[in-house]
Amino acid sequence: MAPSLRGISGITPNSTLINGHGRYPGGPMSDLAVISVEPGKRYRMRMIAMACYPNYLFSIDGHNLTVIEADGQLTEPLVVDQIQIYAGQRYSMVLVADIAVDNYWIRALPNLANASYEGGTNSAILRYKGAQNADPTTNATTETPLKETDLHALINPGAPGIPGYGNADINVNLTVTTSGGIFYVNGIQFKPPTVPVLLQILSGAQEPSQLLPNGSVIALEANKVVELTLGSDGAGVPVCLFPAF
Repeated sequence: MAPSLRGISGITPNSTLINGHGRYPGGPMSDLAVISVEPGKRYRMRMIAMACYPNYLFSIDGHNLTVIEADGQLTEPLVVDQIQIYAGQRYSMVLVADIAVDNYWIRALPNLANASYEGGTNSAILRYKGAQNADPTTNATTETPLKETDLHALINPGAPGIPGYGNADINVNLTVTTSGGIFYVNGIQFKPPTVPVLLQILSGAQEPSQLLPNGSVIALEANKVVELTLGSDGAGVPVCLFPAF
């Protein structure tokens, strides 16, 4: 089961889609996404925030959610009843269908002005087998929202390498400068490739040094610990590192 929360970048959205369905203020009472469950069963739900702009407060009326994974990393089980999820984040949680057979609101409130659940906006439906096909009449009661600092890795392998500055397998020094409003890393200006990187590889590029644009790719050996030392004139820039292939 994979609920996805979606918004639109560049404009101010007025509603949320969950699994592609939703309603908007003043609009028709369109069908909402329905997640069907059977009493007494446990369900693993995978949730991703596909929006670029708002974050959401996600909850299911009357139900706890046991978080077991965050962004692809297994976590020690943590029981909550509300999850704040930001753009691109992913969570897996276990829901136990252990209360009365009925319809329950699934809520995903965006942090936007005047956002609400009126008329079923920003909502979906959790429907128990045997419940009638109708909108829920349940109320939201959240007491234990997720705190990310309470999440702990189920298996903590520890940081790789030897502690201490300069002890990595590979040490990369990057100097960032600006001139005329243009950023340079080690004296090289980044320019978008005229041919997408994947297409360059499919067209026969065998080494990172063959990738365009020249000077913008740093080749790294696989399975090595890399330490980056970044010095700049006070303005940060993104750096892309490509392992050898």
